Amino acid sequence: MSGPSMVTELSPSGGQKHRLVVSTLLWDYWALTKPEVNFLILITTGVGFYLGCRNEARPLSFLALFNTLLGTLLVASGTGTLNQYVERKFDAQMRRTARRPAAAGRLKPAAVLAFGISLAAAGTVYLAAAVNLLASVLAALTLLTYLFLYTPLKRKTSVCVLVGAFPGAMPPLIGWAAASGRLNGEAWTLYAILFLWQFPHFMAIAWMYREDYDRAGYLVLPKGNARVPFVTLETLLPLLALVAISIVQFPTWHPVIFYCAEALLGLGFLYFGLEFVLRRSRAAARRLLAASIVYLPLLFALSVTLCNRARS
Repeated sequence: MSGPSMVTELSPSGGQKHRLVVSTLLWDYWALTKPEVNFLILITTGVGFYLGCRNEARPLSFLALFNTLLGTLLVASGTGTLNQYVERKFDAQMRRTARRPAAAGRLKPAAVLAFGISLAAAGTVYLAAAVNLLASVLAALTLLTYLFLYTPLKRKTSVCVLVGAFPGAMPPLIGWAAASGRLNGEAWTLYAILFLWQFPHFMAIAWMYREDYDRAGYLVLPKGNARVPFVTLETLLPLLALVAISIVQFPTWHPVIFYCAEALLGLGFLYFGLEFVLRRSRAAARRLLAASIVYLPLLFALSVTLCNRARS
């Protein structure tokens, strides 16, 4: 077999090259939406919807749940995309984000902007038309506060962590509003749980990638001697409040099991938080991050199973 013919056989055909380009392009647009973040958003939105529906003694509508999750997903995807558009130059300076499609320059900024606006607008309109106006307004408020308050504050002050927790805790409210058309104390309890959970979760991430954040000029952690007290307070105080507020929920099924499981989960999470603030190592931060990822789904699973008035 001659050299040229072998090269021809081994080289991808025009059709293969086209499919490879299209596949890469689709993957880049998918990455813009931050699917790993959206997964958590959908879980917490679904929890809010389920409890809002069952605790209001309403029949569970899977179509309404689907519409709620789809609309929320579109808005969240648009928010993630627009965030990457705004921060593309700074993301390029961080090792963990430098390969993002906008930061790496694989997608043109105008295309990223148009994609983000289209997703966000479609999701907001879809929620208003297929669900209700309150859910749509809450989703739009989440997008606006995240992009126009939290995002610019990240380069100005470490208060951004507090500001970002407000829109970050909104998904359960969206779900509850979608199911019942209103918000009550139980909905706000779910909001408070997610609000407080974000602090130890984010402190672990911020500590693991603090050099990256410093390199890009993000002030998610204060500089100098204030850094250690800040991390300690932002981890332990929310953790203690989280353990307390999670017990405020009222189980309607096996309360002894509920409170015992709540206590075990809370003490376990608190243990890893204490270890982190005492050691302040990357390994301890990684364990706290893993604990936070385990804690929240288990806590909400308990809420869905045992704080359900439809079973009382």
